[in-house]
Amino acid sequence: MLEVVTLSFAFVFGIAVRQIGLPPLVGFLGAGFALNAFGPVMGLPSDAGPILEHTAHLGVLLLLFTIGLKLNIKNLIEPVVLGSAFAHLLISSAVFTAGFVWIAGLTLETAILLSIALSFSSTVLAAKVLEGKGELRAFHGRIAIGILVMQDLVALAVLSVYSGQTPSIWALWVLALPLLRPLFYWLMRVAAHDELLVLMGVVLAVAAGGMGFQAVGLSSEVGALAMGLTLSQHPRAQELSQALWGIKEVLLISFFLQIGMSGLPDTDALLFAVVMAMLLPLKGVLFSALMIIFRVRVRNAFLGGLSLAAYSEFGLIVAASILEDWLVPLAVTVALSFVIAAPVNRFAHALFDRLEKHLTRFETNVKHPDEQPVELGDASVLVLGMGRIGSSAYDFFAEQGIRVTGLDSDPNKVGRDGRRIRYADVEDSGFWQQLDISRLQAVTLATPNTESKLIASRQLRKAGFTGSIVAGMHFQDEDEKTALKAAGVDQTYQLMSGAGIGIAEKTCECLQKSTA
Repeated sequence: MLEVVTLSFAFVFGIAVRQIGLPPLVGFLGAGFALNAFGPVMGLPSDAGPILEHTAHLGVLLLLFTIGLKLNIKNLIEPVVLGSAFAHLLISSAVFTAGFVWIAGLTLETAILLSIALSFSSTVLAAKVLEGKGELRAFHGRIAIGILVMQDLVALAVLSVYSGQTPSIWALWVLALPLLRPLFYWLMRVAAHDELLVLMGVVLAVAAGGMGFQAVGLSSEVGALAMGLTLSQHPRAQELSQALWGIKEVLLISFFLQIGMSGLPDTDALLFAVVMAMLLPLKGVLFSALMIIFRVRVRNAFLGGLSLAAYSEFGLIVAASILEDWLVPLAVTVALSFVIAAPVNRFAHALFDRLEKHLTRFETNVKHPDEQPVELGDASVLVLGMGRIGSSAYDFFAEQGIRVTGLDSDPNKVGRDGRRIRYADVEDSGFWQQLDISRLQAVTLATPNTESKLIASRQLRKAGFTGSIVAGMHFQDEDEKTALKAAGVDQTYQLMSGAGIGIAEKTCECLQKSTA
């Protein structure tokens, strides 16, 4: 009965908020608070209960595992990641601690722990926002995820110190993970596709990463992330990530419901949450300022800082272990920060376009190595997005003897398989302003989301491009097709229909050969 009601509430609230332009996760949070308030009237428990808590934990583990599949360990040790993460932790913790001691009258120890909990940013929200926009591997996405990983490690250290628990000697087995990579690669090959691949991913994330790390005194969340990182260089890592997408999304609904069901706040808790929400912009501004100091362009610093401008669910984990009296106020604070940050992040690119002329004056003259200008050479055709679809289009052009260059926001694809691929974020207006498109005759849009196709089309037309723009569409959506046409796209191509047509053409070729 509980599962039926919670899922029904989540569905109704998710549909309701989507109608007003908010992401469904805001509705899931609202459903959790509604269940907490009205659950007893319906004969249901007001709290999340062990089943919901367990599924929520599984969802977080799978999310972190899939993030690990898309990460490169080198991105975690960049100066901008380490410097921004620890500088933000020190500055925000010091400011919050001073306020809690002098204004709220808390003891120094409580103030420090509460400040550390509030200095963290939400891994779940940032990952969901970046993944939804296809920006996990974009430059600002890589910085944000790297910072979040550093924060999670700090959270683990805080819990270890104050809970009195330390990793056992068996935790050293973690150092052997790279040596076990051939075994995991073999499992990937044996699992092949479909349900065995999904099951293998769940076992590695939950059993090997989650329970395995927890058994030796380490964080299960860090374990799931580490297992994903171990497989991240496998050629089929993205296939595994896609295979786990649906189950991960369903389980994460429990996570957002759980936060809402943590408890109904009293007046003091609401006041605390509102004050913390008012300080939320400063959190994002501080992250952005630190990134700019480390030579990141203002646009990427703005987008990265905005994705980190929400309080963390890991703060709730800290509170549940060592700050139990603050669990409900922190739960409301985290939920309110989600309600504010989620819709703002949805319009992040449009928001930066409005503020660009005011923000660029803070930009340093020296650019980060990952943000240097792109040269297209003598290419007459440009392919944006070098996933499976973009790579196939690139290969077709190359086979026809057409000079082609590919662009992708994932630096790991640059120079791979002998293709001429350049690193670039096609949603960056500054990138288009410095790009020489004089030799281009046609552009193929194969990026994963519609927003990037719209931005690229508008920027190309704005730069004076008069050639053909062709965009691939995953769904036969008339609204999407109309929006792309209005942005300057000449032709749209429904990808699934195109795959069917391609198979039919090959079949006709076989028929012609057999009758000849």
